[in-house]
Amino acid sequence: MYSHFFKRLIDFIIAFSVLAVLCLTLFLVTLWLYFANKGAGAFFTQKRPGKNGKIFRVIKFKTMTDERDAEGNLLPDADRLTKVGRFLRSTSIDELPQLINVLKGDMALIGPRPLLPQYLPLYSKRQMRRHEVRPGITGWAQVNGRNAISWTKKFELDVWYVDHCSFLLDVKIIFLTIKKVFVREGINSDTAATMELFTGNN
Repeated sequence: MYSHFFKRLIDFIIAFSVLAVLCLTLFLVTLWLYFANKGAGAFFTQKRPGKNGKIFRVIKFKTMTDERDAEGNLLPDADRLTKVGRFLRSTSIDELPQLINVLKGDMALIGPRPLLPQYLPLYSKRQMRRHEVRPGITGWAQVNGRNAISWTKKFELDVWYVDHCSFLLDVKIIFLTIKKVFVREGINSDTAATMELFTGNN
């Protein structure tokens, strides 16, 4: 039986091991980003809803500047994405600090991606089921299109994962994720540098 305790234990062991092995690499990336971002910091934190909608702060490498227009609004993602950031996104290295979230219990290695809190009231009852499990660094939607698929399809895949979560499925997702990282598929949507905002269901 793939219990929540067993899944959590595996997540903790793997996250701790990967952080230990990659600590030097992560340190060098942190220094690289610190200078590339001109002292603006190497990390990006943002509030995201986790299991049962509980809010936590997700940690990622900072891949975009904080540049704003004359009215004080952030520029579009495509204009703020740095060259270093583009590389980190294409290789998914920007996601690695989320292993800290896994250690803390905010996230799992595998699960629906944690999205923005303002999306919560926009979900249908079925789409809200994606919050029945811990959000993941990667998930079923990520290995089946990532940002290149529609929000509707992405949520369908998230709920499918909730209903079919198993150890073997998680192993399959890990191997598919490694493959996706090497071929660099689905990083961007067709119309945006990352993914368009979710504005609700039609």
